[in-house]
Amino acid sequence: MIVIAAFILGAAIGWMRAAKAGGNRADKLQYAAAHALALTVLGVFLTILLSRMG
Repeated sequence: MIVIAAFILGAAIGWMRAAKAGGNRADKLQYAAAHALALTVLGVFLTILLSRMG
């Protein structure tokens, strides 16, 4: 569940950052994909860490 939330949050953050910078639709999609991927990887590590701790 953490991974899905991280993906959605990352995509939203990326989209908003590109929009704030004045990017077009392709820029927004690229930023959303990059941020979603980065936060998804962090979410996977967090999930693994939490499952190993308890």
